[in-house]
Amino acid sequence: MQNVNLTHHFLIAMPAMEDPDFTRSLVYVAEHNDEGALGVVINRPIDLTVEGLFERVDIPFDIKSLADEPIYFGGPVQTDRGFVLHRPIGEWQSSLKVNGDIALTSSKDILQALGTSGDPSEVLITLGYSGWGAGQLEEELAQNAWLTVPADAEIIFALPPDERLTAAMQLLGVDFTNLSDVAGHA
Repeated sequence: MQNVNLTHHFLIAMPAMEDPDFTRSLVYVAEHNDEGALGVVINRPIDLTVEGLFERVDIPFDIKSLADEPIYFGGPVQTDRGFVLHRPIGEWQSSLKVNGDIALTSSKDILQALGTSGDPSEVLITLGYSGWGAGQLEEELAQNAWLTVPADAEIIFALPPDERLTAAMQLLGVDFTNLSDVAGHA
């Protein structure tokens, strides 16, 4: 398990997940290395819209087609800070380029561009992120807390939030309702 790299993978919370921040969650892993992992929950909208967020942070917002899109609970770390998962990558002040197609940006310049020009064209905005220290995610995987599968951008950007977990499970060929909350080890 030491050399596993889950960058650009989904973490699917197993039914026995006890942490309420991650129950029935689908996490997109934006970075995973020897120092730890960072991701955002992509299927837990909160009671805040894109237009509402822009009003709160006092950034002009002219793109009415995005007004009612939800903001998501990205995880329990820095819940007062916004993170934008997006494609195309673009050039922003503070971006983590996940791969050649997707980036995670936390600088205000992306919100300013989104509010005036609608770019980048595909976005998922979260408050907070999910983080793991060195070896922590590997330990959780060893305890069967998560299933993993390579990520599919269409699940992130094209499906409604309530369909994302099921779609990620289907990538594995597994029905969530058939998963046991009891883990076994051979």
